[in-house]
Amino acid sequence: MKKSELITNADGSIFHLHLLPDEIADRVIIVGDPGRVETIAQMLDTVRIRKSNREFSTVTGSYRETDFTVISSGIGTDNIDIVVNELDALANIDLNTGIPKEEPRSLTFVRLGTAGGLQSDLAPGSFIATARAVGFDGLLHFYEGYEWCIDHMLADALADHLEWPDSLAYPYAVDADTFLLESIAAEITKGITISAPGFYGPQGRHLRLEPFDSEINEKIASFRFRGERITNYEMESSAIYGLGKLLNHKALTICVVIANRVTGEFLTDYKPAVKSLSGKVLDALSS
Repeated sequence: MKKSELITNADGSIFHLHLLPDEIADRVIIVGDPGRVETIAQMLDTVRIRKSNREFSTVTGSYRETDFTVISSGIGTDNIDIVVNELDALANIDLNTGIPKEEPRSLTFVRLGTAGGLQSDLAPGSFIATARAVGFDGLLHFYEGYEWCIDHMLADALADHLEWPDSLAYPYAVDADTFLLESIAAEITKGITISAPGFYGPQGRHLRLEPFDSEINEKIASFRFRGERITNYEMESSAIYGLGKLLNHKALTICVVIANRVTGEFLTDYKPAVKSLSGKVLDALSS
């Protein structure tokens, strides 16, 4: 493999994350905000690794005798492309030779994030587990062989419902890992999540620029597919789910609703809710 493809630093660590292969655990909690990494780190029993580069902060330690890595991705599927590919390289490629390892290692990714609710009954402070992620971002289209892991019927039905313009990347839909969804989120509200490639126009917000469809949120909220509804916006899950399946890793997203786009409510102090959710996930993954 060319050095320009798998880039490492002078100390042998992977380029963006600045991590070495023995510095990651099989269970990985992904958060957006680097500050949230320290919040979860304080909940661990031990910490053995602390690394930080750009928006990527990492802590690896243990909770109830189970090893965890907590890593921040920053915002967006472009950053997830970096995080998931580099974590996979750390687990499954010899960084010295560039040769994939003979026995692949499967990681567990659980994203803990914040979201905007798209149904009136989803109160700020409540939790939503992403049963299916629909990507408006187009990231998965850049990879070969993704067709098997996407739900074409869901993507096509939503595109028809929204009268999706040809000028935008075609939506793709990917399911969460079934085991994680059932074991971690059994008692949490579940739904379809839209992963948007931006926070303002791509989520129907209007400041000084008009979104391409001023009624897109109302259309999304009215959509139904096999009895399921679209519950929320966020900005990372489609890439985590898609790349996770292609690389044989398990993935699940659970978010705290901090804004309801229908009622206009916003939860100013959402950190206690995020901390509560983090504790529930640590307990579930270590049991």
